[in-house]
Amino acid sequence: MSKTPMMQQYEQAKATAGEAILLFRMGDFYELFHDDAKVAAKVLGLTLTSRDKSENPVPMAGFPHHQLDSYLAKLIRAGYRVAVCDQVENPQQAKGLVRREVTRILSPGTITDNSILEPTQNNYLIAVAPTNDLSSFGLAWVELSTGQFVAAQGDAAVMLDLIERLNPAEALVPQNQRTPLAWGSPSFALTTRPDWTFSPARAKDTLYKQFHVSTLEGFGFDDSDSLAIIAAAAIVHYLSETQAASLDHINVLHAFRRGECLEIDQATWRSLEISRTIRNQQREGSLLATIDRSVTAMGSRLLGQWLMAPLVQPAAIEQRQDSIAELVRENRLRENLRQDLKQIHDLERVISRVFTGRATPRDLKQISASLTRLPGLRERLVGRTSYWLQFLQVEIDPCPDLQELLDRAIVDDAPLQTSSGGYIRPGYDSELDDWRELASGGKRWIAEYQQKIIQESGIGSLKVGFNKVFGYYIEVTNVHQTKIPDYFIRKQTLKNVERYITPELKEYEDKVLSAEQQSLDRELLLFDQLRETTRAYAARLKQLGEQLAMLDLLAALAELAVQQKYCRPEITTGTELILRDGRHPVLDIVQPLGVFVPNDTCLDAENGWIHLITGPNMAGKSTYIRQVALITLMAQIGSFVPAKQAMIGIVDRIFARVGASDELSRGQSTFMVEMTETARILNTATSRSLVILDEIGRGTSTYDGVSLAWAIAEYLHEQIGCRTLFATHYHELTELEKNFRGVKNYNVSVREWEEKIVFLHKIIPGGADKSYGIHVAQLAGVPDWVNRRAQQILNQLQSKQQPTDRERMANAGSRAAQVQLTLFEVSEHPLIDKIKRLDTGHLTPLSALEMLHGWQQELQQVAAKKSRVD
Repeated sequence: MSKTPMMQQYEQAKATAGEAILLFRMGDFYELFHDDAKVAAKVLGLTLTSRDKSENPVPMAGFPHHQLDSYLAKLIRAGYRVAVCDQVENPQQAKGLVRREVTRILSPGTITDNSILEPTQNNYLIAVAPTNDLSSFGLAWVELSTGQFVAAQGDAAVMLDLIERLNPAEALVPQNQRTPLAWGSPSFALTTRPDWTFSPARAKDTLYKQFHVSTLEGFGFDDSDSLAIIAAAAIVHYLSETQAASLDHINVLHAFRRGECLEIDQATWRSLEISRTIRNQQREGSLLATIDRSVTAMGSRLLGQWLMAPLVQPAAIEQRQDSIAELVRENRLRENLRQDLKQIHDLERVISRVFTGRATPRDLKQISASLTRLPGLRERLVGRTSYWLQFLQVEIDPCPDLQELLDRAIVDDAPLQTSSGGYIRPGYDSELDDWRELASGGKRWIAEYQQKIIQESGIGSLKVGFNKVFGYYIEVTNVHQTKIPDYFIRKQTLKNVERYITPELKEYEDKVLSAEQQSLDRELLLFDQLRETTRAYAARLKQLGEQLAMLDLLAALAELAVQQKYCRPEITTGTELILRDGRHPVLDIVQPLGVFVPNDTCLDAENGWIHLITGPNMAGKSTYIRQVALITLMAQIGSFVPAKQAMIGIVDRIFARVGASDELSRGQSTFMVEMTETARILNTATSRSLVILDEIGRGTSTYDGVSLAWAIAEYLHEQIGCRTLFATHYHELTELEKNFRGVKNYNVSVREWEEKIVFLHKIIPGGADKSYGIHVAQLAGVPDWVNRRAQQILNQLQSKQQPTDRERMANAGSRAAQVQLTLFEVSEHPLIDKIKRLDTGHLTPLSALEMLHGWQQELQQVAAKKSRVD
């Protein structure tokens, strides 16, 4: 059976869409066919039908066009790429089949629609350009909705750490080359691309064309950055292919350099729950969500970027601190700025839609409304003393000419679409006003015309009317038939009346019937002009969005500091880390006021660089060591911190080995993961790093675990010398304090009361003498029988433990003990004592036989007695 012209057009569009699901506009519906229809029916809950009832029916599903955004969001979130094929000419003006084209191809990393994007989160598309041996790779990432574009390259482990922090929506990888992303189970969409799009020969030319330059040196790149350049070019090529719109808002490529920010590896980023929680991988409950006080989406996204790349230059940190401190002191200023900023729309994403030609009337109105707030906002910043507030006061550009134009042109309640008109203000354009007047029926003209023909005909009761079936007419009752002028043309006969038309009224009717379309066309033309005018301001507006995000975030961090009574940390070039009454930045906020117990931390030459922290589970060891890491991280983004006093020497890297997890996809057990992460710490930490370790060595036998933990602590002290918090249940490690000057023991204070324990959550000097594991099991709801039996076994083990065990571990240092612990030790039998005392040198054969016979009887008597008891 031959295909209809419509289906031929569909096939052409599908060829353009490739593997993407094609949404094909047909009148008021978007239709899907073949396998796309089956997928849509399942994912979107649509009814699956067929286009015809022939022997080979074509599966078909569809939805109304006005529901496009909601269905797009569902498909994108399900990980699919989607192509939208729209009608690109007016069906009323089309001659034959309406022309259709694929207007955009959307994927998880290329969406710009507000209805799909999460306002407070960056939506990154990344590209990975690996070396053949996968030892290193280039990495580039773009935020299409804002135009942010960055590239880096380095060792595979470092780049994978960066990807974890970026949390991308989609990754581009070469089709026929392995990449490090295949090592795990990424949470983002993987899109394979032809290998030639990662070609070194094409890469520079692609970027030269995008940025209109002849070298990338101005962006900070040279020949040593070849992998980063290849990855960036792969992104540009993908966007050029999938986005039927301008990419002019992607106008600069930033170089991400290792060493210019505090580094955080994948395990640490996850363990500290900086941007997502471990339990459900959601933003809610993370550090980012908990401390975010921004009043704009721009500020929230910038906070995520700051946490991803904390500073390591004290001067830059102090510049941010100075502005936050000024906003902390000036309550009225902070409150007024935040009120102004609440009226500012998401300019970063709005401007990107202006660049790409997809701005709506509402977008232009949001620009106008935002610009209106800026003169007053700038005025509030006059006379400020801190660097960033002074800078922003000078640099924030209200663009008054553009604001006046848009305010005069766009109605207050602007719509999202241009299809229905009504978004240009009356009085802005006289021609549009005339067409609107005609389209609304031209009441004034009708009244004047009616009066004119009454005078000409002398028929006082004559009326000019209109209906949708017959159009305009002149109605005359039959009693005036003799007065009908010759130029009246009969149109309709009714009971007691006749209706007529005149050449002049017919000409006016034709104008009115076309006036609505003329009005819509004129309004769209004016809007396109406004959009182009705004586009000329786009570079300034993009910069403005970045500046307002900065101001919002500074004010938000100041608001957080005031609400939570944070202090300004002293940032030094030393290696001390001193906190007075430090608090966990998340728990301090989410728990009821006064519940969280603050603690001091003193890591320095006098108080030791390595603190060994012992105590029972649930007492707060993990919380304490995490809070020190999070406070350090917050300090190096420039934030105030949850403490009464803080002095922090710049940290170059934070490492956290906390928690246990298998990586079954890579065939790694919990203990293997633990040792792999520990190995990375020991091989890459420096004297300026901060290391937090929790229960190292749990996944193996007791003596193996103790020995490994001991040796790791020694190595950190002797070979690296970095600031370390080491939480452990191995009480044997407390002996390290006697051997190493930089090691100090601390424990979590616990009180026993009526055979129960009370956790005080206070870190105090000294080592714990027991772990209270059975008490914790009781609190967890373990059956009483198990707890009682465990206590009996514990008592038995403790009564038989040699008193020199701890001394033996201390003397052994890092050597592994030769004997494994057993759960039950066997008591020596009395016969063994007799054998030990036996003088075999003076024993005759006969006496030996008698002794053996006696021992045999003795054993038989014991066995008989046991049998009677049983």
